[in-house]
Amino acid sequence: MMSTTVAVVGFGVTNAQAADPTPGATKPPGSTTPVEAPQVDANAPGLKIAAGGTLAPARVLDIKSVVEDMGGEERRSDTNSDVSFALQAEVLFPKDSHKLQPEAAARIKAVAQEALTNKATKIRVFGFTDNLGSYEHGLKLSKNRADMVQRELVKSLGSEVTFEVRGYSEDYPIADNASEEGRKKNRRVEITFPRGQAPNPGATPST
Repeated sequence: MMSTTVAVVGFGVTNAQAADPTPGATKPPGSTTPVEAPQVDANAPGLKIAAGGTLAPARVLDIKSVVEDMGGEERRSDTNSDVSFALQAEVLFPKDSHKLQPEAAARIKAVAQEALTNKATKIRVFGFTDNLGSYEHGLKLSKNRADMVQRELVKSLGSEVTFEVRGYSEDYPIADNASEEGRKKNRRVEITFPRGQAPNPGATPST
């Protein structure tokens, strides 16, 4: 499994201008000798806040955790507010078809169980294609595939859940369409729902 976590923390300064931070030292290409980081004088005038100035409270702007299996067939993204699964079309449907393959049901059911754990009542199901073929054909195929996944989710979630189902054709690619590897990632169905109090965020649901 490949996992990436990105955290962005913002700090504000009021009534003062903060000096630009000094970039950290890096090792020259091909060098085997470590380069020491520059020493910073904590009392340097440029690092001080002007009289009367105060630091705004620190706040987390966003935290995102991404877990993708080695084949890229399934990709999970977690943020502060949402959980999203991207399932490659190849593992769900035959080529250029919106008929679910037999093994697709287990994958979709695993995502449904995750939605139940998060007590999700609103779920978005969006379909996407690559840039091959006409845009109009991609719109129809991506929407039909999203519809099929939504119908499979209902089997586990029941009728109390509200769905938003859309097809976006080749819009919003997550990889480069110039290669087959990238196009394969772009042919996908994404299932997104609000984050609840689910334990162990970032874990891949079992099938």
